[in-house]
Amino acid sequence: MTTDHSKRLDRIDRKILAVLQEEGRISNVKLAHKVNLSATPCLERVKRLEREGYIRGYVALLDPRLLDAALVSFIEVSLDRTTTRALDNFREEVMRMEEVQECHMVAGGFDYLIKVRTRDMEHYRRFLGEKLSAIKDVSTTHTYVAMEEVKATSAITVPKA
Repeated sequence: MTTDHSKRLDRIDRKILAVLQEEGRISNVKLAHKVNLSATPCLERVKRLEREGYIRGYVALLDPRLLDAALVSFIEVSLDRTTTRALDNFREEVMRMEEVQECHMVAGGFDYLIKVRTRDMEHYRRFLGEKLSAIKDVSTTHTYVAMEEVKATSAITVPKA
């Protein structure tokens, strides 16, 4: 299923997006070669895709084991109340927590699902007790510690035309 936004992309735009997700540091000349364009039109397309918001930025993917962030935990968080003030406060507090890699408000039996990276279980315990549980209106948390990372990707499937 495609949206109006993805319908505006032609085959070359889609190929550019796919290549850049895999090789964010590829030179424009190599990118142009991979998508069968000359360098100038390729660069113009990339700049347009950036300007239109299809490309939000470029990042380096780091090895969490080498940076003392190998323990991955997923935490279900329930709030006492879901007033606008409580939701805004929770969002603001979580945004300041360096251990939080992702935070999603969800529908269902709890309010937020958070992905956290910590050095080890001791670090996680301190994070939970001193930071997350200390946020006003947090009523309960349930933690699931990842034993093995089977698949982790930042790539988004680029829809076909």
